[in-house]
Amino acid sequence: MGTDTQTDAEYLWEDVLVLLEERGLAPAVLAMLRSCTPVGLDDESLTIATNLSFARRKIEQEGEVIEQCLREAAFQPLKLRVELSRTGAPVPAPTTATVVSPEELSQLQPAEPAPAQAPQPVAAASPLRPEPVTHETNFLAEDIPESDSKLTFDRFVRGEENMYALEAAKQVANGVNKNYNPLFIYGHSGLGKTHLLRAIQNYIAANDPERFCIYRSGSQFVEDYVNAMKNSEGALLTRSYQDVDVLIIDDIQNMRQAGGTISFFFNTFNELISHGKQIVLAADRSPSQLGMSADSKFDERDTSRMDSGLTVSIQVPDYELKLNLINSFYENMKADAIDEHIQGMDGTIPEELRQLMAHRAGNSIRLIKSYVQSCLMTATQRERRGGHLSREDIIRVAQQKWPTGQHIITVEQIQRAVEKYYDVSHDDLIGSKRNKELMEPRHVAIWLSRDKTDETLADIGKRFGNRSHATVKHSIAWVEERKAASRTFYDKLEHIVGDLNDAD
Repeated sequence: MGTDTQTDAEYLWEDVLVLLEERGLAPAVLAMLRSCTPVGLDDESLTIATNLSFARRKIEQEGEVIEQCLREAAFQPLKLRVELSRTGAPVPAPTTATVVSPEELSQLQPAEPAPAQAPQPVAAASPLRPEPVTHETNFLAEDIPESDSKLTFDRFVRGEENMYALEAAKQVANGVNKNYNPLFIYGHSGLGKTHLLRAIQNYIAANDPERFCIYRSGSQFVEDYVNAMKNSEGALLTRSYQDVDVLIIDDIQNMRQAGGTISFFFNTFNELISHGKQIVLAADRSPSQLGMSADSKFDERDTSRMDSGLTVSIQVPDYELKLNLINSFYENMKADAIDEHIQGMDGTIPEELRQLMAHRAGNSIRLIKSYVQSCLMTATQRERRGGHLSREDIIRVAQQKWPTGQHIITVEQIQRAVEKYYDVSHDDLIGSKRNKELMEPRHVAIWLSRDKTDETLADIGKRFGNRSHATVKHSIAWVEERKAASRTFYDKLEHIVGDLNDAD
C-alpha cells in the first residue's frame, strides 16, 4: 500500500473508531478494534489486520455496526475486511487504559489460545538473572523471593472470569505486547491475581532470564523504602529499582498510607516507563478506587498513571469455573504427591462428588484449593479403613471452609460497608442532604438493601430516614440503570458486595 493510501486508511479508521465510540460500542470491543492496523483502502473496502484470531471473529460479529460507521465516515458504501496477520509481529494495542467488566469479558472469550507461547514449568533453582549480582551492585539482589515453580500459566485454570487477564499476562511475560504497560489486574483476594503475577515472573525466569524481573508485595516495597532511608541507602535503592527490567508489585493497596514510598514508587515508575521497562501491578480494587478511601495518599495523578496502560478485572468464579478448578487442583495434587513422594494424598474423589464440591464451594480460589486438599486427604483416610469418601464428608468439609449462614446480610451491615467505601457518615447516609457526594452512596445502599436482604421497600425506607416507597423505588431504578451503562460503577458494586461477603 502506498504512503498516501496508507495515510487515508489510517485517517478513515480513526474516524470510524470515533463514530463507534459515540454509538456506545462496548469498551472491550473498541480496545480490540484500536489494536488493529489499517493496511488497505480502495473504492470497495477498508482492510484492517490483527494477529489475534479470536479478535478477528469478534470483529466480524460486529461487522454490521462497524460498516454503518464506515459508510458514514467515508461518505460512500465500503466493506470492512479483516485480515489475520501471520508475520509474528504484534499488531499495536491501545495505549489508553481499558477496564473490562464481566459482560465485556465474555465478549472477548477466545475460541482458541492467544498467540502467546505456552510457558514451560520453571525449575526450582531457576535464577532471575544469568549472573549473580551483589548487594553493592543491586539493593534487591539479597531479597529476590523464591518463585513458586507451580505458579505457572500451565497451571492457571482459565474461565470467562479471568481469561482476558490471563491473555494479557502472557503477552506481557513473553514481550509480545509492550503497550500493556503498566498492566493493572484487580479483583478480590483469593481470585488468582498472585498466581498470574508469579506466572509472569516464572515464565521470564525460564525463557528470558536476561530480563531482570522482581516481584514485590506492596508491604515489601514499603519495607524496602523504609530500610533504605533508615540506613542512608536511598541512592542505592533508586539505582537498584531503576535497573529492573520487569517490576511486579502485588497488593499495591497496602502502600496507600505510605506517602514517602508512593513518591519513590512513581519516580521509579516514570523512569522505568520512559526506558521501555515493564510494570505489572495488582490490587483488590481498581486504580480509581485506590484514591477513594480517607486514609489513602494516592492522588488523582497517581491513580491515572496506574490506569494508563491496560486495566483488567478478575471476577468471582461461577459453577463451571469452580468445577474446572476443583478438577485441576485434584489432578495436580495427585500427580505432585507421586512425584514428590507425599503421603496421604492417594485417595479418589469420584466425578459426581467433585460436582457436589463445586456446588458447595465459595468464591475464593485459594480456599477452593484448600477445600480440594482436605477432601482428598479425607478420601485417603476413608479408603485406608476400607471405606470411601461420601456426600456427607464433602458437605462437612465445605461447612468448615464456608460455615452455613455466615452471610445473612443485614441493612446495618450494608450501611456500614457503603459508609466505609464512600467515606461518608451514617447520619449523612440516611439524612436529608441531597448533594451529589451523598446521592450515589445512598442509592447504592438502598439498592443493596433490596438485593441482599428480605426487607420490604417500606422497611428499607424506614431504615433510610423514613423515605417513601416511591423514593426507594427511584434509588433502585437509578442503580439498575447505572449498573447496566457503566463498567466503573458495576465494579464499585462488585467491590462493596465482596466486602459484605468477606465480612465476619
